[in-house]
Amino acid sequence: MNKLLFLLLALPTLAFANTALKLDHAPVNVHDHESLQRGARVFVNYCLSCHSANYMRYNRMQDIGLTEKQIKDNLLFAADKPGELMKVSMRPKEAKEWFGATPPDLTVIARSRGADYLYTYLRSFYRDDSRPTGWNNTVFDKVGMPHVLQELQGQMAPVYMTETDHEGKQHQVIERLELVKTGKLTPAEYDATVADLVNYLVWMGEPAQTQRMNIGLVVLAFLGVFFVIAFYLKKEFWKDVH
Repeated sequence: MNKLLFLLLALPTLAFANTALKLDHAPVNVHDHESLQRGARVFVNYCLSCHSANYMRYNRMQDIGLTEKQIKDNLLFAADKPGELMKVSMRPKEAKEWFGATPPDLTVIARSRGADYLYTYLRSFYRDDSRPTGWNNTVFDKVGMPHVLQELQGQMAPVYMTETDHEGKQHQVIERLELVKTGKLTPAEYDATVADLVNYLVWMGEPAQTQRMNIGLVVLAFLGVFFVIAFYLKKEFWKDVH
C-alpha cells in the first residue's frame, strides 16, 4: 500500500521530468564588467524599446564600471537623466494589441526564468510564416515576441524528424535549427552576444549581489578570527575549573 501511494505521488514528477526542456548552460559571470557593459548596450538598443526595467535606474550601471558621462552618451535613449528608471514609452494597451500580450518587465526576469532558460530562448527563434510576427521559438511555442536580434543572428529554419509516440502515431518534430540566412554576426559571435545580454539580465536582477558576497566573505573572515580569540579566552577562563 505504501509503495503504491509513493508511485502515485511520484507520477506527476516523472511526467514533468520527461517533458522538461533541455536548456543550454549560460556562461554567467557577474564579476566580468566588460561583459556586463556589452550586455547593457545590447539591452538598451534591442530590448528597452518594448520591455521595461521599472525597478532599475540607469545610474546603477556605474557599479559595472561605467561613468555617468558614458551612460549619458551611450545608453540614455529613453530618458533624460541617469537617475531615472528604465521605462518605456509604449503603452501596455497598445503593446497587447500589437503582440497579443504586454511585454513583461525584465528587471528580475533572470531570477524568475533562470539564466539557462533565457540563454537558450534567445538562441531558439526560427522562421514560421504561420505566426503573426513570422517567428516562432522552440523553447516557447507560439511566442508572441518577434525575433528582435535577427539582424545579428540571421534567420534560422527548423529541420524536422519523424517521432512515434506511445500510441504508435507518427509526428513531425523539430530536430534542430539551421542557419539559412546569415546576420551581422557569426554563430559563435551571436552566442557570445546573447551570453553578455543574459549576464547583464542576471546582474540587473540583483545589482548588489557582488557587494553582498564581498561583505559575506568579510563577515566569515571576522567570525573565523573571532572564533580563535573566543576559543583561547574560553580556555583561559576555564583552566582552573578543569
